[in-house]
Amino acid sequence: MAAKKLRRAKLSQELCERLSRYQITTCQDFLCLSLLELMKVTGQSYRNVQKLLRQVSLACAPKMQTAYEMKVRRSVNPSSAFLSTTLHSLDKVLHGGVPCGSLTEITSPPGCGKTQFCIMMSVLATLPVSMGGLDGAVVYIDTESAFSAERLVEIAGNRFPTYFDSDEKLFCMTRSVHLYRELTCDSVLKRIKSLEEEIISKKVKLIIIDSVASVVRKEFDTKLQGNLAERSNFLARGASLLKYLAEEFSIPANGAVFAERGYRSVAPALFRLLPTWLQLQQSEQPSLCCCLWNSSAVEEVS
Repeated sequence: MAAKKLRRAKLSQELCERLSRYQITTCQDFLCLSLLELMKVTGQSYRNVQKLLRQVSLACAPKMQTAYEMKVRRSVNPSSAFLSTTLHSLDKVLHGGVPCGSLTEITSPPGCGKTQFCIMMSVLATLPVSMGGLDGAVVYIDTESAFSAERLVEIAGNRFPTYFDSDEKLFCMTRSVHLYRELTCDSVLKRIKSLEEEIISKKVKLIIIDSVASVVRKEFDTKLQGNLAERSNFLARGASLLKYLAEEFSIPANGAVFAERGYRSVAPALFRLLPTWLQLQQSEQPSLCCCLWNSSAVEEVS
């Protein structure tokens, strides 16, 4: 919640613009400063700064809710609680699909279709609610230059030929998928931090990072002293920011991860930080097998 932009804390536009000149844009930036520092950057009196502190603290503090309220909210509009994958067996074990307001990690060895799955989910999120979609836009952060607009159009046309029956509808769908190529850990974090206002203005309903492991592999050699701690810190910060965005705006956030080449098993980058982990792998049959891990179950579907 501390990642919330100060503009959404109902501070005046003039004050927000003044603070932004000091690179103070989030509630966390504001609350990390001392009273004297705040008096200096805001130009306000001691008493007014105390009022601002209370206002910002209340704006970013998690709102208390009971388990009953959470259950009722989901039961009133169950379609908004999940984004269906349109894969019946997978949706069944997911109890409806990829959960909204939560993070899901997708892992796989190379060549198992992790990127294709992410592209398919991008198409699904743009569909109208009546078709099981979220009727919104998608932010797709590509760290491996693996995203293909041609593949996006191909999947949309093949999976939903009756809906995407014209070039105009396909064009409208592609305009709803906003692609960012970020090649370093810092640029990925900066992009995630900047998403809050974009989610509101563009009505974003799904965030995908493909892939987290790509930038981590390039920048952190865990054999070097100190790198493991820095790697863990990056993953924890990224997961925390995505968790805030997912919960604040009730959208699914997917982090897709490739295993290192040559690995026989896949170690998730964010395991234990996220409630749901999907592992894609080739089965002995000519099909794809998916293992689902969450806080309550481990299941396998084909």
